Amino acid sequence: MDYQDIITIEPGKRSGKPCIRGMRITVYDVLDYLASNMSVEEILNDFPELTREDIRACLAFAADRERRLMSVSST
Repeated sequence: MDYQDIITIEPGKRSGKPCIRGMRITVYDVLDYLASNMSVEEILNDFPELTREDIRACLAFAADRERRLMSVSST
């Protein structure tokens, strides 16, 4: 998934943390909700401005970041 159109980083918003479509909801927020056992449906109900694609973009962003960290640490 190409998350780059969905995940945005703006220095003045949420201290430059990766956010969803310029909103104030961060990738970390969504991942934290999922990790705390919230379902995708619960997240979408609590945050109607989010879409399933936004949540998939958060997961793709996190996976890509992990891949990049692993490639740096193995050099």
